[in-house]
Amino acid sequence: MKTRVLMVDDEKEFVETLSERLILRDYDVTTAFNGEEAIDKVKNYLFDVIILDVLMPGMSGIETLREIKKIKPLIEVIMLTGNATMETAIEGMKLGALDFLLKPCETEALIAKIDKAYAKKAEQDERIRAARVEELVSSPRAALKE
Repeated sequence: MKTRVLMVDDEKEFVETLSERLILRDYDVTTAFNGEEAIDKVKNYLFDVIILDVLMPGMSGIETLREIKKIKPLIEVIMLTGNATMETAIEGMKLGALDFLLKPCETEALIAKIDKAYAKKAEQDERIRAARVEELVSSPRAALKE
């Protein structure tokens, strides 16, 4: 199965170019051009990794990250910005961002970060599945909870 990536950035040309590069490398890419659109997509679709711009009009990337983590805390987020400060990077990491990249970034560097994020999410998902199976095996009545 392809890694499902949501790319969120208000710079449409940048998003389109980077999305094409990722699609050519066999990623399933969805785009959003602001924080509100991203939140809506996170509520309605399953993503493995989100690439999120920090500076956007309206809802900032930090605000968007905060909302994403409330909705789906296990989604891995890579923050992306053209004018980052160390404070912003630290705040993003405190809120649950996995990593931070400066624009423009090399496609291969971004792919390495996406793959790292996907591996971390897949490992978390597997631990959750194993715990659920263990719960069902140890107590068949646990299946009735659902």
